[in-house]
Amino acid sequence: MQRPSRQMSNRTSGSELDWGIILILLLFMIIGLSSIFEAALNSQYGTMQSALRATIVQGVFWVLGAIIIAFLLRFDASQLWRLAPVAYGLGIFLLVAVLIFYNRGMAAATGAKSWFVFGPVSFQPSEVVKPAFILMLSRVVAQHNRQYEHHDVHSDWLLLGKMALCFLPVAVLIAMQNDLGTLLVFMAIFGGVALVSGVTWRILGPVIAAVAAIGITLLALVTSATGKQILDALGFKLYQFDRIQTWLHPDQDTSSSGYQTYQSLKAIGSGQLTGQGFGHLKVYVPVRESDMIFSVIGESFGFIGGALLIALYFILIYRLIAATFKAQNAFYAYIATGVVMMLLFHVFENIGMNIGLLPLTGIPLPFISQGGSSLLGNLIGIGLILSIGYQQQNATFKESTGFSM
Repeated sequence: MQRPSRQMSNRTSGSELDWGIILILLLFMIIGLSSIFEAALNSQYGTMQSALRATIVQGVFWVLGAIIIAFLLRFDASQLWRLAPVAYGLGIFLLVAVLIFYNRGMAAATGAKSWFVFGPVSFQPSEVVKPAFILMLSRVVAQHNRQYEHHDVHSDWLLLGKMALCFLPVAVLIAMQNDLGTLLVFMAIFGGVALVSGVTWRILGPVIAAVAAIGITLLALVTSATGKQILDALGFKLYQFDRIQTWLHPDQDTSSSGYQTYQSLKAIGSGQLTGQGFGHLKVYVPVRESDMIFSVIGESFGFIGGALLIALYFILIYRLIAATFKAQNAFYAYIATGVVMMLLFHVFENIGMNIGLLPLTGIPLPFISQGGSSLLGNLIGIGLILSIGYQQQNATFKESTGFSM
């Protein structure tokens, strides 16, 4: 496989930075920091000091993320190509390390062995592994399609096998952390890249049907005593059963396992059309500054505020896809697909669980929820796509690799 030419490091006169994406990020930063301050101030033990501290810490991660984006803008396609296995290897190392050095207090509180803790700052390595996984998966697909210009059943199964080999180490390590929500994100990334990889629907159709059948079977097992015993033997945890039961029957238990969802629904419902206004939160929602941050938007600014936030996400996704088409390059297209799937799944799952449409999974709302490692992972993904417009590829890359849209 001939690697992308080093000549790509020189930007063309058409190189540009997508200021539309930058503007949306600034809006997200304002919304996120103000929502975190409001949620922290109105938490069970919230004070002005603790709210300011939480907001400042999140602001520091925004600054760090901006620095990382500026750094990534210097990477052209050939450099990202070489960076992919390095980033992936470092990600695997971090996922192994956290299983050994995870914080026992966080594990006891959340049930997941996913965090390092350094003084007052916690760090979840799986969040920054997401863009590293996207890079490596994109390289695997692009390299395979370069070697096999014509798709057939044999080459497509071989491609899926290569993708699975890239996915399995990450999946196993995250499963060992007991972090089902994060594992679902990686599955969404894998599925999105597979859909655009060129694999024939004669293969994708039955695979999707099999996945759907497995999902329906799992739901059926959860609703029966015998099924729960089977899932328990497979490693499912009690809190995971509770979350699914709460999702299926939200009105059966509003005081314990269903309390968080019930309170979120009350908060969003109390916002009605225009909301209670900033600083007027009245409904208590546990862990509101992170997983349930959308309830802050709903209560403060009502349906209109929530709809505008969702519209911002769709505008961002549109601009990310548009930036990819400027490149007309398959490697970039796979990277962008992975980033878009990562963000879409986060938004869909987080807002869905806040309004009771989906079970609780602990997945944060991109750019809004409190959490430095999640914010960094998302900003790294944005930085990778911004580099597409900033580092326009030239004919040398196409000639040396044969990649095209």
